[in-house]
Amino acid sequence: MEIEPTLTEKTADLTALLGSRICHDLISPLGAISNGVELLLMSGALPGPEIALISESIAAANARIRIFRVAFGAAAAGQSIAQSEVLSILQDMNRGGRMRIDWQASASASRRDIKLAFLSLLCLESAMPRGGSVTVCSGEQDWTIQAHGARLKIDWQIWNRITGRSAGQPLAATHVQFALFADEARRQGRMIRLAADENKIELTF
Repeated sequence: MEIEPTLTEKTADLTALLGSRICHDLISPLGAISNGVELLLMSGALPGPEIALISESIAAANARIRIFRVAFGAAAAGQSIAQSEVLSILQDMNRGGRMRIDWQASASASRRDIKLAFLSLLCLESAMPRGGSVTVCSGEQDWTIQAHGARLKIDWQIWNRITGRSAGQPLAATHVQFALFADEARRQGRMIRLAADENKIELTF
């Protein structure tokens, strides 16, 4: 079954460029706030709950922006991301959330492949309110992503969108990753396969 197109090519390109621009513009001020906190501590300010809260919030925001930059940003053919950067992003995501990600994908994966994988992780995150574990594997052709968790929350009207079975129900902003995942897979000529039960979700593309 072919994946139902969700965005026009022109709109998809603009969406990716917009994602890249927003993330790029937010990284610098967040870095400046982080540096400011470090300077306060170096100047003799006593570490307290307020400083700890600011530091934790900055770290969480940085982690989200880093994964959003890959998942929502532009990814041209031939671009790559260093494996060390991918692992650093996922380490931050593991630290700040309930989902634990075991990245076993090839170090030679392209940025476009990693973009799809990150979009799938954002989809899975929305289905795992109690947390769980995710394993990401890549073969010569396909990627397989398995998620295990207690009492997964699967809204099939949303999840069916990524396999082309959706009737085109409107999406909330919190589920935009599903439309982008389906669209990016279509653009790359990939078929998304989905299998799920109450404790496991498996995506192959």
